[in-house]
Amino acid sequence: MEEFKLCESEYRFADIVWEKEPLGSGELVKLCEERLGWKKSTTYTVLKKLCERGILANVNATVSALIRKEQVQKYESELIINRTFGGSLPQFISSFMGDKKLSKDQAEKLKSLIDSFKEE
Repeated sequence: MEEFKLCESEYRFADIVWEKEPLGSGELVKLCEERLGWKKSTTYTVLKKLCERGILANVNATVSALIRKEQVQKYESELIINRTFGGSLPQFISSFMGDKKLSKDQAEKLKSLIDSFKEE
């Protein structure tokens, strides 16, 4: 699971790939310059690193993801809940919600989602 761990800048970089894939490495350089303020060398350094870790692929100057965004999100979510809330999803939700209120529709959607994960 450690391969899903991305620092903030790696995540923002991978997010560009997830959004636009497959994309040419030249286009990726332009997007990273626009969105992240990165130089060409920085883009290629991070690309190489993420390719070596098996997160991205760069084949014939076409970049694509080998690991889906949802896999990374799942890993990061579990890491935060385990580290910060001792693995307690109810404690996480309580802390996250704080003083926020849900609309009736949002509450119903969440109830339905929770019901779909209940053990029989």
